[in-house]
Amino acid sequence: MKCMMNRTVFAAATVILTAGVAYAVPAVGNVVMTQRAGSRIMDITYDLADEAAIVTLGIETNGVAIPDSAVTRLTGDVCKVVEEGSRSIVWNAGVDWPENLTSAAKAKVTAWSTNAPPQVMVIDLTGGALTNSYPVTYYVSVEALPYGGVTNTIYKSSYLVMRKILNGAFSMGDGKAPVPVTLTQDFYAGVFQVTQGQWFNVMGGDRPAKYIDVASRAFRPMEMVSYHDIRENPATNEPINPNWPQSNQVGSDSFMGQLRSKTGISGFDLPTEAQWEYACRAGTYTYYNDNLGTPGNIESNAQMNVLGRYSLNGGKVWNGTAWVNPEAGCDPSYGTAIVGSYFPNKWDLYDMHGNVWEWCLDWPGTLVAATNPKGAESDSKRELRGGSWDYNASFCRSVARDSRLPASRYYGYGFRLVRNLP
Repeated sequence: MKCMMNRTVFAAATVILTAGVAYAVPAVGNVVMTQRAGSRIMDITYDLADEAAIVTLGIETNGVAIPDSAVTRLTGDVCKVVEEGSRSIVWNAGVDWPENLTSAAKAKVTAWSTNAPPQVMVIDLTGGALTNSYPVTYYVSVEALPYGGVTNTIYKSSYLVMRKILNGAFSMGDGKAPVPVTLTQDFYAGVFQVTQGQWFNVMGGDRPAKYIDVASRAFRPMEMVSYHDIRENPATNEPINPNWPQSNQVGSDSFMGQLRSKTGISGFDLPTEAQWEYACRAGTYTYYNDNLGTPGNIESNAQMNVLGRYSLNGGKVWNGTAWVNPEAGCDPSYGTAIVGSYFPNKWDLYDMHGNVWEWCLDWPGTLVAATNPKGAESDSKRELRGGSWDYNASFCRSVARDSRLPASRYYGYGFRLVRNLP
């Protein structure tokens, strides 16, 4: 019988480009993979030199990489920031890849600059609100996530998954008068809207949301949270000073403040309006991000039916004479849906259309051609994007805009996390 055999390795020695800046990848060497006697557990050792780096592992057989989904049961110095020195990884191939046996497997250890990290980032919130730290791990794709990938409900409650969005240029706003916008920095965007489970794990206390049936609340989007709750002063529901766009600082007791403090990463925030639309469109310029034309019925239509929850595909309830809001204790057949229940866009982001409006950083203003726009200098309201379960399909289109007082708490307002990269 053939087994996984020891043999070596590839050590990445490339240059990763981010935001027009070249980051030299730290050096990896002396990679060796050996199989534990009588098992299909693989031990991989390597040396990391020059600087700390994010390390990932791939496996090749006969010069072809095996799927990312078959290299997930990993422990040791992998999928995280690793310090310099002699390091080790353990891969449980017997669990990950039970149907395959080969004598020609090779390990590929890749070191990524911390300024140019891999495609997917995951925040571990299982420690809850009382912990002092939230571990952060990195993966080359959503398929590389352990426990069956991003569809596992743990990634909708106990862990928070983010996908890297590469910088670029696009036409922002209504098709009749779009404006050219350029984003020069890569950023991560939450694969899902922040859920009640994730909010509870960061903030503790009672969930202030409306749709809190016990069976599904952890996986439904957080709502009834204000802009101030998310990033400024939740205790008083008031702003901090200075705030965006004069400063990107956040209140220490806010969701963003807790996340920054417990991960040690300062880049977490709400998206700017430009970041939100860029991420929503995912390279499209159509009514929705499905790359199809304008639907025949803009209030209720088949295109929006598969993209997200809105008023006429389960959001509201027909009582025989009118569409009305469902009861607070309803299951996710009505009101907000469990995140990820509809099709994602091309960049694997779910619910960019509907479910809940998403708070953005900006004060509202006229869209103008710009590089890394930050919105108006001041106003009384903050921007919201994406539409929600209690609005018609036309309000959920890629360019739809709304704004509300930043102290507003409403069962149709939620948010999506981003992390800005250098």
